[in-house]
Amino acid sequence: MNILAWIVLGFLAGAIAKAIYPGYQPGGILTTILLGIVGAFIGGTLFNFLSTGSLAIVSTSLSIPGLVVAVIGAMIAVFLWGALSRRSRYY
Repeated sequence: MNILAWIVLGFLAGAIAKAIYPGYQPGGILTTILLGIVGAFIGGTLFNFLSTGSLAIVSTSLSIPGLVVAVIGAMIAVFLWGALSRRSRYY
C-alpha cells in the first residue's frame, strides 16, 4: 500500500477511533493521523497473529474490513497515547 493510502486510512481510523473512544484525547489532526497509522499497524499485526499464529508487522488494506481492524488498533493507540500523555503531564 502506498503512503497516500496509509495517510487516508490513518486519518479515517484515527478520526473514528477518537469519536468512539470516550473522554478527552489530547492532540490535533496530525496526532490523529499518526495514531491512526500506528493503529493500522497494531490492528494488522494483531489480526495477523490471531488468524495465522505468526507474529509479523503488517498493515491493513484500504478496505472496509481493513478499516475496522485499523479502527480497533487506533483505539488501542489512543488509549496508550492518553495514558502516556496523562502520566507525563504530572511530572
